[in-house]
Amino acid sequence: MMLPLLQLVPTRLLNSSCSLEKTLQCSCSFHGIPTPSVQWWMGGVPVGLDGIDGSLQVTSTMLGPWANSTISLTEEPEMGMRLLCEGKNQNGTHALSILLMSRKSSLTSQAFMKGLIQGAIYAGIVIALLFLCLLPLIVKHIRKKQAKKTAAIKAKKSSKVRASQELKTSLKPEEPGKPIVATFSESRILEKQDKRAS
Repeated sequence: MMLPLLQLVPTRLLNSSCSLEKTLQCSCSFHGIPTPSVQWWMGGVPVGLDGIDGSLQVTSTMLGPWANSTISLTEEPEMGMRLLCEGKNQNGTHALSILLMSRKSSLTSQAFMKGLIQGAIYAGIVIALLFLCLLPLIVKHIRKKQAKKTAAIKAKKSSKVRASQELKTSLKPEEPGKPIVATFSESRILEKQDKRAS
């Protein structure tokens, strides 16, 4: 009589889950022929099977080609701690890596984000108030520049007007018996005209 040959099947992870109530519980279910053995690793260190190891408790069950294992953590894990569930038989190994985060760390990151947002809002308010305080100074500076430009333009125009008026008075014929009163520039023009006449 011949015994039927069992087909060898490498280990495969079928299911995994984690839940957080009073304690953190993670479970892994593997399938394989022969039945896989399950090992938990915490931070690269193996955790003992079917027993309590400080703040950890591991329970495993095997039934036919299935192996189930659960780990319970009664204390808050260190931030960034890795938990590894590994199932293996002679035909292969399959593992699941879980990154553990502390509840405190999530509160810390929430507080950090809240503080960051509040800081940005306060900075915006301070910048707006600073701008409002500096606005009168900026306006005054701009008006001062415009007044200087306007004064320079007016001075240019008035000097041109004066020069043209001086030219007109120097070209008027002299009235007999009226003394000639002329500015320095007018007297020069008059001298030049007298020299041409002679």
